[in-house]
Amino acid sequence: MGDRIRIIVADDHEVVRKGIREYLEDEPDMEVIAEARDGEEAVAKVDALHPDVVVLDIQMPNVSGVEATSRIKARHPDVQVLILTAYDNDPYIFALLKAGASGYLLKTAGPDDLVRAVRVLREGKSWLGPEIAQRVTAGLAGGRLVDTHSGAESGLTERELEVLRLAARGQTNAAIAHALTISERTAQGHLANILAKMGAANRTEAVLKAMRLGWIGLEDVVE
Repeated sequence: MGDRIRIIVADDHEVVRKGIREYLEDEPDMEVIAEARDGEEAVAKVDALHPDVVVLDIQMPNVSGVEATSRIKARHPDVQVLILTAYDNDPYIFALLKAGASGYLLKTAGPDDLVRAVRVLREGKSWLGPEIAQRVTAGLAGGRLVDTHSGAESGLTERELEVLRLAARGQTNAAIAHALTISERTAQGHLANILAKMGAANRTEAVLKAMRLGWIGLEDVVE
């Protein structure tokens, strides 16, 4: 039972929380360890319980999903945040990706998609619902995400670009190390250098910046 995915569900509607809990706890490898009614409570429960994944709504009282995501990732970088929301407009999507969310799923998605997304995030990978992936693609192609202050003037080495491309595909540190025949510690070091050079807070932000700069293509992110 120690391998079960420990999850916190945060939504200001009790009926939604209960529904999500039922879907997830039908799975033998998942356990909802707490619920939160707003963003502030979600952050506090993450601090106290340190889950594997937080399933988080955007519009909540006291602290929004965007701010809650930012606080959670700042304090607990290894906790994965899955946004589950009715909102699919670009400002929310890109603000949450920038804040460190690893997944973004609409509430119109089926239970199987929710379960799959949680499992993917637990593995350290990213998950975008198909509608969200299309918006990210369109935003990049249309130039709406151009970043004039990328903080990456020095560029990356060839090895760092290799690591970044693998990270864009959702590969874990161990998988990156295996693919490049290096140690996991070396892979971690390359990722730390990439984030520092690019002024990025996390992998997702680094990947988006690299796409804006043309260093990696859409095919590296959207499978």
